[in-house]
Amino acid sequence: MRKANLLILMVIAQSAAALQAAEGWVNLFNGQDLTGWVQRGGQAKYVVEGDTIVGASVLNTPNSFLCTEKTYGDFTLEYDFKVDPRLNSGVQIRSECFDTPRQMEWNGKKIQIPAGRVHGYQVEIDPDVPRKRLWSAGLYDESRRGWLYPGDGEQGAQGKAFSELGLRIFKPKDWNHVRVEAFGDSIKTWLNGTPCADIKDGLTPRGFIALQVHGIKNDQGREGAQVRWRNLRIQEGAPAGAGVGAMNTLTESEKSAGWRLLWDGKTTAGWRSVKDETFPANKWEIAAGVLTVRAANDPLSVGGGSIITRERFTSFELVADFKLTPGANSGIKYFVQSNLDPENRTGAGPSVGCEYQLLDDERHPDAKLGRDGDRKLGALYDLFAPAVATPPNPVGEWNTARIVVQGKHVEHWLNSQKVLEYERGSTPFRTAVARSKFKNIATFGEWPEGHILLQEHGDQVHFRNIKIRVLPAN
Repeated sequence: MRKANLLILMVIAQSAAALQAAEGWVNLFNGQDLTGWVQRGGQAKYVVEGDTIVGASVLNTPNSFLCTEKTYGDFTLEYDFKVDPRLNSGVQIRSECFDTPRQMEWNGKKIQIPAGRVHGYQVEIDPDVPRKRLWSAGLYDESRRGWLYPGDGEQGAQGKAFSELGLRIFKPKDWNHVRVEAFGDSIKTWLNGTPCADIKDGLTPRGFIALQVHGIKNDQGREGAQVRWRNLRIQEGAPAGAGVGAMNTLTESEKSAGWRLLWDGKTTAGWRSVKDETFPANKWEIAAGVLTVRAANDPLSVGGGSIITRERFTSFELVADFKLTPGANSGIKYFVQSNLDPENRTGAGPSVGCEYQLLDDERHPDAKLGRDGDRKLGALYDLFAPAVATPPNPVGEWNTARIVVQGKHVEHWLNSQKVLEYERGSTPFRTAVARSKFKNIATFGEWPEGHILLQEHGDQVHFRNIKIRVLPAN
């Protein structure tokens, strides 16, 4: 009888696992160790106990975060938590952490983000029963803007209503279940099956997930207070009808943060040929919100070439979705000097600039040329290889390139993972230029400003959601 019962339980467990896999759910925690996670911030202790991740507070250390190595954009996230009533905690989503300090502007206010500081959306674990503030499953913008939902404080109408809801649905000293849906600029939460937060905010479209243990001071008597998580699982992608924001649009939060469209998704406004003032309409196609450079063997492809912005930029943050075709080679260039020897007598034609390489590394021979991978996807073409190996989404699927320039400091990102950084004009930079194909071009890459260029290299490549914001020069 016992063997029969054991067999039935095994079949049920296997069936449940098969159903979860079929529905696209992936476990974030393997139930054994912290593989796939990395700790950032403070020195709180994270251990595994059975099927649970346990975080314990440590005196006089900042907020601590156990972060997924992988980043996520659109997803449904579910997890259970149980927390010591003395401890505040949370789960970060779409969060980031930079090696260098950053500055952003929000509604006219400058926000400083120190190096190494985890920041982004946090789904709160906030069980303050004595104060009757139970804001678990609320949304807080860690190290940036503060409370997003409720957004009017404990005495505000929304804040009071949220506390009253929390008093009804939160389970003190017991397991609570949270569901999060993040699709486009829409973020929604549920606590124990009850809808909680619902906001529109697209400031950070992608990032890691992290388990927070809040920092405590030595006068608070909470050393060793624990928060526990289990059943952490995620389902990537946005289901049909999820209301994801339209392509080539800006949310109000993006506008407030200084973003603007570099391509409007419909016309050639703001762009021209690298060779003259016209737009090479026969070489480039605009259809269904996608900007496509035609392959050289396309019968409609006549003349044309690369395109550049009419505007020039100095310090900026640029993001662009791109989709490669098999064997494709292209690039996004910046600090392009359109008047640089237009007759190309020295090899320094008008399309010369620093290049974020776009390449099908598996099929295009250029990936094996150059030095140590400095012509692979995400590289600073012919100068620096990606320092971090980040497998892109497969050819035929969309990826996101991000270029950050602040003064002389430059970063390349691929799908929210920083893959390289460098300093223009530094000794390593000039050494790399001196051994590159650009060695005979005076002050290559050190120009104070320039155009942004989308490259035509004879292969079909697609672009969309091209956005930019101007940054201070440090």
